[in-house]
Formats: sequence, C-alpha cells, structure tokens
Amino acid sequence: MIAAVLVDLDGVLIDSEQVWALAREEVAREHGGHWEQGATRAMMGMSAPEWSRYMHDELGVDLAPTEISQRVVARLLAHYREHLPLLPGAREALAALAAHWPLALASSANREVIDVVLELARIASLFAATVSAEEVEHGKPAPDVYLEAARRLRANPCDCAAVEDSTNGLLAAAAAGTHVIAVPNRRFPPSKQALALAQCVIDSLERLTPALIRALTPSAR
Repeated sequence: MIAAVLVDLDGVLIDSEQVWALAREEVAREHGGHWEQGATRAMMGMSAPEWSRYMHDELGVDLAPTEISQRVVARLLAHYREHLPLLPGAREALAALAAHWPLALASSANREVIDVVLELARIASLFAATVSAEEVEHGKPAPDVYLEAARRLRANPCDCAAVEDSTNGLLAAAAAGTHVIAVPNRRFPPSKQALALAQCVIDSLERLTPALIRALTPSAR
C-alpha cells in the first residue's frame, strides 16, 4: 500500500516554467549573456547550483553562479508576489491527499522559493516535509531529491507515489523507485520515453484523488 505522497512544485502545483524562463532570460541579457531556445528545457529539474553554472558556462552570463541565482530568484519572487500562478485544483487535491497520507514536496526550486510559494499559496501546513534540490548532491534527473523526501517521511521510496510533470522529474521519480503519476507539462511536454515510466497519466489535478493513489498497488507496477 502507498505510505506517502511526494509532489513536485514547478509545473505540478504552479504554472511557473515561463516565469523562471523570463527571469533567467532577463538576467542573462542584462549581464553579458545570451539566450537560447532550448535553455528552459535544458535547465528544467536542475538544482540552483546546477542551473546557475549552466547560465554562466553555456549562456555566457558575466556573474558568479551564486550571484546569478540570487538575481534570478529575486525577479521570480517579485513576479510571484504580484501573482502566484497556482494551478487550478492544487490546494484542493493536496488537502484531500493530506487527509490520508503524509505529503512531502520534492522540488528543484531554491529553498527560498519553496518557502515563499507555500506561504503565498497557503499550503505549507499540508506538507510534513519539503526538500529543495539545493539540499542534495544532484538535481533531477538524479533521484536524490525524491530519496531525501522519502527519508524525511521515514518511508521506503518504493512505497511512495510521486507526482511529476517534466522529463527530468519523471526520470528522477522513476529512478528513486516510486510509483510515478504524470501530469504532463503543457508548455514543455515530457518525452515519450519519460512519460512511459509513469504508472498513470492524468490531465489535471482534479484527477489526483485518494482513489487514484489507492489504486497504485505494487502488483500494478
């Protein structure tokens, strides 16, 4: 039986990838760098140290990676404080699941971003644990953030359900051994190979219900 539910943030609970892209592009162009069409997809799932190094090394941003991260996060949070792009049904789905299982957030976002988003969305109390990829060795597609989320809940990853939207997120959740639920990102759809790793695919958070979680039995994997 499922012992816990692990949930991604960007693309699953908030429609945020385009906001991240805008903040990163602005910082890149203002500080000697350039922007490439595939940059957003390349950085999806990376931890803050990883994507800030990518911007420095691959996009030519003339700032130290730590400074890149700080400037991008400042712009991102300014956007969120004006309008948080919480996806329809997110709060209701989490509340329904939290009534039955402990929840953990397993996100590539910076710790500061996670804390602000959960506060603005009024969902912090629904999570028993939250993990930023900053706090583990490797970002997605490595399984580290999911393994750490399960550890903090004292659950075996193989007994956890994980909800993801992107190629790297799906790869990470599968590599951790979880039961993977895909809510495909509409702006940046996951690859067919990554989507095939999901035990089930849903088109909205309205379908992320306790009944769906209960149906994720070991024999079905």
